[in-house]
Amino acid sequence: MQYYDKNVIKNLPQLIDYFKSGIKDDNKNISHCILFWGADIQSQCELALEIARLLNCKESGSDDCECLNCRWIREQTHPAVKIYTRLDYKEASENIADEEGSSGGKKNINVAQARGIIAELAVTSDYHRVYIFCDRDENANLLPLNKINFPEVTSNALLKTFEEPPQNTTFIFLTNDKSDVISTVVSRAQSFFVPSKNVSEHNYELVENLLNNYWNIERNNVLGFENDLLNLVENNGVVEIFEQMENYMFSLMKNNFENKILFQRLMKDLEHVETAKRQATLIPPMLNATICENLAFKMILG
Repeated sequence: MQYYDKNVIKNLPQLIDYFKSGIKDDNKNISHCILFWGADIQSQCELALEIARLLNCKESGSDDCECLNCRWIREQTHPAVKIYTRLDYKEASENIADEEGSSGGKKNINVAQARGIIAELAVTSDYHRVYIFCDRDENANLLPLNKINFPEVTSNALLKTFEEPPQNTTFIFLTNDKSDVISTVVSRAQSFFVPSKNVSEHNYELVENLLNNYWNIERNNVLGFENDLLNLVENNGVVEIFEQMENYMFSLMKNNFENKILFQRLMKDLEHVETAKRQATLIPPMLNATICENLAFKMILG
């Protein structure tokens, strides 16, 4: 199945600009271990493949570049850009569970696959290798990583490689939530929330006044921020307000992607808002007052 989509450039401009800025840096200022999280795994994979294209482009990295590397990545035939799932390693799927806990390839990305990756990385490459880890079903639909399809035994087999990879190697993990991947991997990765490309409206008029320069709010004014947030939620609906907060933060990221400190602050607060949105949709849901209190204290007090 074709996973690359050039529309990712317009669907996720804030994140594309951020990574493009780092890649164009003389030192390729981009983490070698990246974790994308959110509900839309397809968008995450499209972003990962675009990052791979930018890392391997031999020309200017322009959106319409036709160098060999760019063409290969668009066609998903690049020898150094690979998507690893539990179904994509025949040698592993034919093996029975080994003494280290591998489960035969169909249930998870197993230790045999991990060994294959390590052996492959021992051979030098002229390309920037990008390994994308996720899951997929028998119909090639992409699915998120979790602790079942990417178990601890496999993660541990690759930890040293994740921590000290060969030069020009980047690992990218795709999941719904950071808690779905073991903490030792998360701690080695730079994490980014990736919004769904299916969001058709990017309105934030209800929260613009609340969030204007919110990072400068004094700590002793956190209760005022909490009360204003709760009033918006009670009057307009909790999911609507949290989605507008995400829209506003992405708008700020788009206009401030070169401000690395602010960008990282916004990424962290996006995670807090996304967590609050999930809490609001639990059955039974948490109280709005509790959700707003937790969110306000995380955003203002850190």
